[in-house]
Amino acid sequence: MAVIEANGVRKAYAGRPVVDSVSFTVDEGEIFGILGPNGAGKTTTVECVAGLRVPDAGTVRVAGLDPVAERDRVTRLLGVQLQESELQPKITVREALDLYSAFHPSPADWRPLAERLGLDTKLDTRFARLSGGQKQRLSIALALVGRPRVVILDELTTGLDPRARRDTWQLIEDVRDGGVTVVLVTHFMEEAQRLCDRIAVIDKGRVVALDTPAGLVAGADGSTVISFTPSAPLPEAELAALPEVASYEDRDGQVVINGTDETVNAVISLLARLRVTAHRLRVAEATLDDAFLGLTEHPDLTEHPGPADGRGLAERTA
Repeated sequence: MAVIEANGVRKAYAGRPVVDSVSFTVDEGEIFGILGPNGAGKTTTVECVAGLRVPDAGTVRVAGLDPVAERDRVTRLLGVQLQESELQPKITVREALDLYSAFHPSPADWRPLAERLGLDTKLDTRFARLSGGQKQRLSIALALVGRPRVVILDELTTGLDPRARRDTWQLIEDVRDGGVTVVLVTHFMEEAQRLCDRIAVIDKGRVVALDTPAGLVAGADGSTVISFTPSAPLPEAELAALPEVASYEDRDGQVVINGTDETVNAVISLLARLRVTAHRLRVAEATLDDAFLGLTEHPDLTEHPGPADGRGLAERTA
């Protein structure tokens, strides 16, 4: 059952559309990711969902409620950790957690939460004296202290060191396992691939793809990447004829081929037939990074093979 529904949401600033007809649903109990380049409209989209901005057109519903017209009811079930947030400089971590707890009829005990986020030794530290990562962790704690049914986390782990980032990932998985629906805005591909059940990719204010992480990767140009430096130039016509090849290019003498497992076998056979040695041969599965770049890059910047005239790829690019 959908707990969030966005339908045709539009938002413009000074006549320039930042969010342009965005539609998606978020199911109860899932971690729903939103990915996109800087300035793609991710934060504006979730701010419309949270009722912090009023859409110019379209509708948003959170558990069937309008987050603008029914703000009081929505704030009781929605927690939000913003990309940037500020508290009074002199408020301590303890005072902030006590204050936010008082806003909710049945808040969580914030002490285990503070310990889990590494804030237990900073309870008497004023907000102004916290590091950027500590402020980020406090923002996460404040979003969760009210036992929300839905939580929006915008750039969840920005500013956190690798260990704190992974500890926070485990916390979010535990929160989801406790029945909370999570909307996660992130630019960390590893984070999205590990945590998210589904991902919406937003580019230039529009949803350009919506699928599971595995589905997005499978839709990338080839699911397998083969890279090597050949001991002699390879005929471009031979590369173009490889089975299930999606693309190939020369990167300063290194051949990079996107294809499938069948392409890998064909490359090995081609090298043996031409008696060409492949130095630094690597075979890797495509990643969410590859899918993201394929979905958001400008078409004019995409690498395309030239005509198959039989010349070696290394010769053509020299």
